Amino acid sequence: MSSIGVTQQTAGKGAARAASKKRNRKLVGGYDRRPRWVTYAILALAVVIGILPLYYTLIIGSSTPGEIAANPLPQLFPDASLFANFSAVINSTAFSFWKAFGNSVIIAVVTSLSIVLFSTLAGFSFAKLRFRGRGPLLLFVIATMAVPTQLGVVPLYIVMSQLNWIGQLQAVIVPGLITAFGVFWMTQYLESALPYELIEAARVDGASLFRTFWSIALPAARPAAVMLALFSFVQQWTNFFWPSIVLNQNNPTLPLAVRLLQANYFVDYTLVLAGVFLVTLPLLILFIFAGRQLVAGIMSGAVKG
Repeated sequence: MSSIGVTQQTAGKGAARAASKKRNRKLVGGYDRRPRWVTYAILALAVVIGILPLYYTLIIGSSTPGEIAANPLPQLFPDASLFANFSAVINSTAFSFWKAFGNSVIIAVVTSLSIVLFSTLAGFSFAKLRFRGRGPLLLFVIATMAVPTQLGVVPLYIVMSQLNWIGQLQAVIVPGLITAFGVFWMTQYLESALPYELIEAARVDGASLFRTFWSIALPAARPAAVMLALFSFVQQWTNFFWPSIVLNQNNPTLPLAVRLLQANYFVDYTLVLAGVFLVTLPLLILFIFAGRQLVAGIMSGAVKG
């Protein structure tokens, strides 16, 4: 018999209801975890801080250089001038907008899929296979995350130059096909999310090692893989440092194309910020449709068991 039933028999229904409410409030470790108004206030403040840069971008993108010079905040809401600036960016003679857009899509999609596949393969190997040097090798992979990207620019540029890849998309794609963070993330996730019993059952049924990975490990890693794919896509879509070194104005990505909107002696911030919003818009659409998968991936990686 439950403690609530005992309370109802000994102290009455009122005491039982009170005990039930008290027990429901104690969600973790005996503490009341229901959100208070302070929590909602902090969340609202975080949302406002996050939206302000995008709002200011739209306001400046809806203005003219003269209006910005007269008032840093020329209006409170975007108007039809925003679409005129969008058209000016898309039809700019400084670069081909659609070519830059296609380059960004190719780089972001190819590298994201590659990172997910190879990171899951490596994570499965480190998490569930036992081989000599497994621990030191994983430690070495994690240690590479502490090395700044800038330290490898010179030798990497020399390699790309010797391969005659300067100015071509493969100079950006190939160095980003795998990341140490992706390997670490998938290793940690598969360590707890994939039971050894499933692997043993697949091997008993005659499945090869790769078949076991493809049919057992990859589906089990789906929540973490979706999160990794989204973050990798965003990272590559907004990547400016390395593409600005190996690509040129004839074959740019969108972040590089926005830089080409700046003239030598004058910067038209209305066009620049309109271009910035156009670069950000695909990411906003992506997060609208994939936000639930992102949260599920983060929670699946944070909660073990």
